Amino acid sequence: MINKTFIGLLVGLLLAIAATTGGIGGFFLAAVFAIIGGLVGAQLDGNFDIRTFVDSLGNRGRG
Repeated sequence: MINKTFIGLLVGLLLAIAATTGGIGGFFLAAVFAIIGGLVGAQLDGNFDIRTFVDSLGNRGRG
């Protein structure tokens, strides 16, 4: 069975292909979409907590 992380990664790649026109910029955009899709899928699988990650970014340097 394919998990949601993998499906999210595939969806991100498909969106990147649809949004890009090629070149090095297209490559980097595809990588960004793939990462976002993978993170959303991991969130849905329960392997990654976006809220905790975002909260940890906001608390750096304060303390």
